[in-house]
Amino acid sequence: MVSALRTDPFAGAILQVGVLAALAGTVGLSAYGWLAGLLFGVVTVAALGYGLRRSGADRLGPADWVTLTRATLAGGVAALTVDSFREPIVVPVLVVLSAVALSLDWVDGQVARRTGTVSALGARFDMEVDSFLVLVLCGYVADQVGAWVLVIGAMRYVFVAAGWVLPWMRGSLPPRYWRKVVAATQGIALAVVAAGVLPRLLAVAVLLGALALLVESFGRDVGRLWRHRVRPAPRALPAAPVSPAPAGHRPEWTPGVRIARRPAEVGGRHR
Repeated sequence: MVSALRTDPFAGAILQVGVLAALAGTVGLSAYGWLAGLLFGVVTVAALGYGLRRSGADRLGPADWVTLTRATLAGGVAALTVDSFREPIVVPVLVVLSAVALSLDWVDGQVARRTGTVSALGARFDMEVDSFLVLVLCGYVADQVGAWVLVIGAMRYVFVAAGWVLPWMRGSLPPRYWRKVVAATQGIALAVVAAGVLPRLLAVAVLLGALALLVESFGRDVGRLWRHRVRPAPRALPAAPVSPAPAGHRPEWTPGVRIARRPAEVGGRHR
């Protein structure tokens, strides 16, 4: 019998294909869109399976299924975004998928707490889905406001990459509700701008405000990691070499210096 460890992530691939098929049958999806969505689904299944093995869990929890649904919607947004680089897309569909995925971000947290299934894997899975959705939305709105908006989507990945180079960046951070608020703000701001309901100048102002919040949040985390970094122990200075005294010579006593006696001088006999 195939274990739940393998079937649970694989179900995510089936859901992803279902979302892409629904998009293809309604608004249309090119081969490039299909490829982007399927590639994201494969990566999600592989990463989730790896995370389950690392955590020792044998199946997904209730909240993880909600997050997995969010991931498949993000895959649909990615497929539409890739198509938008070649031809116009049905923007309301992209906005609705993004809005539902962002709304479920609140749901999976509630489910995890109410069912007592809060886990490090679930929190990491939720964070990665948020990061990917924000990055994809940045790619979509970059044509409207400029490529600078990609900084919002890339900041999380730059933070992770910095940990590969700087060991102190890999330290643990305490949970902070403000971090979730800032992440939600990025998604909402990007979804509103993607809808095309704001004048360009106002859209730029909204995204600059979201970027400022993100810089503040990451800056606070980096500052905490720096303050609590583990400093290497100071290296001991090498002992100064001691020249042997000539035979029959007794060294003069120097204040503060204790002279070690030879065995023959301790107690008048050898020990």
